[in-house]
Amino acid sequence: MRFKKQKRHRKTVRFFCVCFGFRQPFKVLCDGTFVHHLLHNDLTPADKALSNCLSAPVKLFTTSCVLAELKKLGAAQSASFQAARKLAIARCDHEKVVSADACIAEVIGENNSEHFFVATQDADLRKKLQKVPNVPLIFGLRNALFLEQPSKFQRDFVKSSEEKRLHLTEKEYKALEKRTTSVSANADEEDSGDEEGLRHHNPGLQPHDTRNYSGKERDVKDRVRFKRKKAKGPNPLSVKKKKGHENLNRASGKEVKGDDGNGENKRKRKRSRRGKTVAGAD
Repeated sequence: MRFKKQKRHRKTVRFFCVCFGFRQPFKVLCDGTFVHHLLHNDLTPADKALSNCLSAPVKLFTTSCVLAELKKLGAAQSASFQAARKLAIARCDHEKVVSADACIAEVIGENNSEHFFVATQDADLRKKLQKVPNVPLIFGLRNALFLEQPSKFQRDFVKSSEEKRLHLTEKEYKALEKRTTSVSANADEEDSGDEEGLRHHNPGLQPHDTRNYSGKERDVKDRVRFKRKKAKGPNPLSVKKKKGHENLNRASGKEVKGDDGNGENKRKRKRSRRGKTVAGAD
């Protein structure tokens, strides 16, 4: 459950950072009810508790009207008043003290130029600020802090603003139309000037006719024709050589016996063995 809550908070923070330009460290504007809730549920130090909620460093602010309201409540809220005094003071420019919710709503204004996160336990104030496009809201529930998801009004505002950025405004459309007409007019003037110059240079210019040209000029082609590759013979180095009769005899290893190289054959002498025959006769 805690992991899902942190994931939902990171998604909401990313929405306001991307769509409205919120940057770290985040500025959190606290009212008296929120300070009292932090002390009552022992969520101290406050900056650490809020930084854990937003997963980013924070700076805490309050207003002088909020301090004046806590001070009027007396001893019952003295601890909250002392804790609120330690926070930075956001300028509200009120000559007379007003209620805390009215002061915070006026500091936020219509577009929240200071990029404040508003931390409050006042349900009416949260409902009122949900109609301001770029105001993220924080509230406490027992010993946990929650960041409200963007309201339907805020999501619709972001969607409509994105659609407007995709289309040209009326002023941009008129400027673009004026520029295109001027460019086309200049191009037409240049084309007409070129045609007049050609006519002045050669008033007797005739259309292209190949019948008046010579044979060589008539054979000139307008389009480029690529030369087709013809089939060539085999590579002579890769062709096996033909063998003659002499080569075949030499390759087979057959040689004529008694050949001395001059083409003459010599008879081989046969020895007679007379000694053995005589001995046998005796």
